[in-house]
Amino acid sequence: MAVRKTYLAVFGVALLLGGCSNSTDAMWPALSGEDAGSSATQTSTAQSDIGTGAPEADVMRSTQPLTGMSTTGTFVGTKVESMRQELNRLKSALNTHNNELQSLRAQTVSHSQAYHGTVAAINARLQVGTTPGNPVLVKQWNQAQQELDRVNGDIASLNSLANDVAADSTLSTFLLESVRSAYQVSGAVDEDHRQLAMLEDETNRTSVLIDRLLSEISEDLSRQTTYIANERSNLNALSLAVKNGEIFGQSLATKSAPTQPVAANRSLPDSEDRPLVVIRFDSASVKYEQALYNAVNRALERRPDATFDIVAVTPNRGTPAQVALNSSKAKRDAQSVVRSLTDMGMPNSRVRLSDSTSSSVSANEVHVYVR
Repeated sequence: MAVRKTYLAVFGVALLLGGCSNSTDAMWPALSGEDAGSSATQTSTAQSDIGTGAPEADVMRSTQPLTGMSTTGTFVGTKVESMRQELNRLKSALNTHNNELQSLRAQTVSHSQAYHGTVAAINARLQVGTTPGNPVLVKQWNQAQQELDRVNGDIASLNSLANDVAADSTLSTFLLESVRSAYQVSGAVDEDHRQLAMLEDETNRTSVLIDRLLSEISEDLSRQTTYIANERSNLNALSLAVKNGEIFGQSLATKSAPTQPVAANRSLPDSEDRPLVVIRFDSASVKYEQALYNAVNRALERRPDATFDIVAVTPNRGTPAQVALNSSKAKRDAQSVVRSLTDMGMPNSRVRLSDSTSSSVSANEVHVYVR
């Protein structure tokens, strides 16, 4: 007997700095047969569906309690009644979780619309020109950040819902195995087997709906996590624009041309080969993202075809064990820098990661070079 896959939600939403997104539509699945119509109609349709192929009404009909079964008085009949009650509880939980998904989607639409409205107001003011650090725009930027945090909170709720539905999936698998095993118990009458067949069919249908719901939640999580990553990057760039009193610029992704990724081990460049950015990881928390963005953005303005080498530099001092530990930490720091660049919109194909040691540094550093 094949065992169905149970999807597990991983709560890994972080404050990312990615490319740009200009529409909340990217968060929702396309609606087949709804290519035309008002935005209000499209939003309403999206909220009433589990996904592209699972209307909420179908779920409501399929999660009605299983009735029409009577106790036969046999041991198997008693088991049938117990499993019927368990199936009905599972159906009720599925219906509740489906309603929670629709509510979360509607809530996320509302939060996202509020966020984009605030960002649009900031951009409109910047477009016509304003003073650097305008306190009105600073207040609006803080408001936009809070509104985006609400969308981020919706993703946390979606993760929690995914875990609940995954538990339902595990229960449905166990229940289906129990029903099939009951066929082999002796002492059953024909009515017991007829009712077991009904239970098996209903459990199978419920399992299909659970899998479909898990798939829809997984797709929503993927879309919305990407959306949050992109908008964190947009909001970061917008912060600099407010500080300067003018539009800052586009995502790094719009200035990049794809190439093949290269992994390399390389020696530290000569002193004449000066790094674009040096990030010194000499404390537990190093804030480097804004300076990194500014430097890379300027480099791409001068050379749109540039690629970047990210080098983890470790002090060449201490015992071999200390050097090894420092090297491992420096590599993790360099990987964080690569992730930051990716979140800012830089394609992975434009970035090379390597490591080196040097006697001229006193703490772990990450050097960024333009190629």
